[in-house]
Amino acid sequence: MPSTSVPVEGRLVLALLVITGASAPLQAPTSLVRVEGRQIIVEFDRHLHSRVIARIGESPVLLGDFAPSEYLRASGSDLRDFALRGVIRRRVRDEFGAGRQTVLTGENGSLRKIVRATVYDEFPRQVFLDVEYQNIGAGELTVESWTNHHYSLAASAPPSDPPFWSFQPGSYSKRPDWVLPMRPGFRQENFLGMNATDYGGGTPVVVVWRRDAGLAAGHLERVPRLVSLPVEVGDNAAHLAVHQKVAFTLRPGERLATWRTFAGVHRGDHFQPLRDYSRAMARLGFRFRAAPASAFLPLWCGWGYGRHFTPAQIYGALPMVKKLGFGWVTLDDGWQTSEGDWFLDPQKFPGGDRDMRAMVDKFHAEGFLAQLWWAPLAADPDTELLKKHRELLLLDADGSPRKITWWDSWYLCPAHPAVVDYHRRLVVKFLREWNYDGLKIDGQHLNGVPPCYNPTHKHARPEQSAEALPEFFRAICDAALAIKPDALIEICPCGTAYAFHYLPYLNMTVASDPRSSWQVRLKGKTLKALHGDGIAYFGDHVEMSDEGLDFASVIGIGGVPGSNFRWPPGSGGERKGRGDLTPEREKHFRKWLEIYRQRMLSRGQYLGELYDIGFDRPEAHALRMQDRMYYAFFAPNHKGPIQLRGLAARAYRVTDYVNGRDLGTVRGPTAFLQVEFQRHLLLEARPD
Repeated sequence: MPSTSVPVEGRLVLALLVITGASAPLQAPTSLVRVEGRQIIVEFDRHLHSRVIARIGESPVLLGDFAPSEYLRASGSDLRDFALRGVIRRRVRDEFGAGRQTVLTGENGSLRKIVRATVYDEFPRQVFLDVEYQNIGAGELTVESWTNHHYSLAASAPPSDPPFWSFQPGSYSKRPDWVLPMRPGFRQENFLGMNATDYGGGTPVVVVWRRDAGLAAGHLERVPRLVSLPVEVGDNAAHLAVHQKVAFTLRPGERLATWRTFAGVHRGDHFQPLRDYSRAMARLGFRFRAAPASAFLPLWCGWGYGRHFTPAQIYGALPMVKKLGFGWVTLDDGWQTSEGDWFLDPQKFPGGDRDMRAMVDKFHAEGFLAQLWWAPLAADPDTELLKKHRELLLLDADGSPRKITWWDSWYLCPAHPAVVDYHRRLVVKFLREWNYDGLKIDGQHLNGVPPCYNPTHKHARPEQSAEALPEFFRAICDAALAIKPDALIEICPCGTAYAFHYLPYLNMTVASDPRSSWQVRLKGKTLKALHGDGIAYFGDHVEMSDEGLDFASVIGIGGVPGSNFRWPPGSGGERKGRGDLTPEREKHFRKWLEIYRQRMLSRGQYLGELYDIGFDRPEAHALRMQDRMYYAFFAPNHKGPIQLRGLAARAYRVTDYVNGRDLGTVRGPTAFLQVEFQRHLLLEARPD
């Protein structure tokens, strides 16, 4: 972990003089120490416990009681109380801009704690912490973990049901919702390492909010860290923290520094704190290249036919794919002999590379762009690759390969240069030799990898495998864009909560196997907060939405629609269910795809701060396209008022653009309409 300097005794004396006056004795201040940003206050007491106050309304809002917010666990005990010994205040300027830093020093026996709390002019809702512990005693101290930002958010009065909503960034094999209501007894660890054999990773921010205010906490490291962001509800309050397990012997004179962490306040749902986090990470170099215009074309995928598709089935569907106006054709899983070798299946492509190139040429001749499915970092045990190069494997501590369950494959180590080079060469083959225009990079195992103990890799620490994953994706992205600057790079981590650190190395995110239309919408809001409007958000195959027909949840929030329909009906495929495009479904598809092409809301500005996805009912989303506003409301049934937020102070003509109904004129900046609808209502507000 990085180490930072500790104030010398002379500077501590100076700090005491500033706070208590020139004639004061050299003792700890007795009053509270305030760290103040424009919209956040963190108060520390004499034991270096702290609490958070939000300045986000007409008057400050106390969010919770004092608590031991930063502490160590050592030798089986939590060291929570540190007597305040000194305070320094100073101006700073670093990669986050200009700010004001408060340095607090406290002691607990032989352990000294130094907290550097910084508020920056350009991040008014956040406080950044650098915390360091020093052994000032004569004996060793065995450290087991550290915790930062262990805060509480009290339930509101009067109470609501649920009392809290939350954004939970952990990835689990059950693929739960990322946005969840929280009631008493709720707990989730949100460990950002592996929570199952091939499920792990996530964005290192946790958010909890009530109707009037919320708290967020996370880390600001340049690489993924195997931290936990635990959340629980009890004692009429929600509790959150940043927690890191360590196994560290702190010898006399040595120091232990935590990761750089932050806490933030907000009003509304998780959109604002995630956007604040993304803005802060941009200062560390995490910036997003805008997607090409082609990324916003609707996608059709051959996955409706399953792994055992035939080229004839793909070709047979193309007339309908073209008729409905899809821009992309995706060849999905099943073209390969195995994961890892990535040889062409001779039953489907007997002519090898020549046949694959002919397929892509056919797609292009029909006016489509071509995307290829691929699951990198997975290799089947019996592949030629592993027979010749077993040294590429990621190994567990016991020396065994780590399994990827879906494909019965093994992990390759993304930190191994030979693994990176091998995948880079495959990208060249796919995009240059076969002439594909984009990649669908797929698999839950791509979101996080376990620590690697392969001795031949000579990792300085086993965790380097997880920390190197974003650089692996950078290599893939750079190789693709070097061949085709407008290449589509979609990464689908199959139900996991996207790991932020690789988001700069794609230009399309996806709802990633949603289990409901609710997941399509909440994932869209989350990802638009993190990567902004320049990156395309794919709502995944509409067959995965409610009733397999819910285009409204994709189009209404500014997503790109797609499908894996089979045509003509009865054309085969081992996948059962909603796949055949019947005449009735064809009519439905034609209507919604025409709505999408007319408005292209996926190119609009998503205004995620206007509505709270948890507490506002009906659920609402808003987009701006030039001088027009677009709204999407969702509820099983709704009869009553809706609120149109974000309007200018002028008159607007409101229409239900799905059904062509004129709903009259309203006046901004906030307007109300009496409406009745089932499932969804999509509105356009045009200046009158």
